Amino acid sequence: MPARTHSRSHPQTSSDRIEIQLPWWAVALPAVAFAALLLLMAGPGQAHAAADDPSVGRILEHIQLTLSR
Repeated sequence: MPARTHSRSHPQTSSDRIEIQLPWWAVALPAVAFAALLLLMAGPGQAHAAADDPSVGRILEHIQLTLSR
């Protein structure tokens, strides 16, 4: 007589869920890095060099238009 095998065909319950919790710095560090790079691009420290290159202004204008929507 063949032996029966038990399959796990029961639906997944809420206790079987996997929850991922990030530490606070995993969210804070990329946000701080993004803000620092944005300030470096928009900072007036190199205004004489940025006056010849309008691409930085276009990037900032595009970001402003995207965020204002």
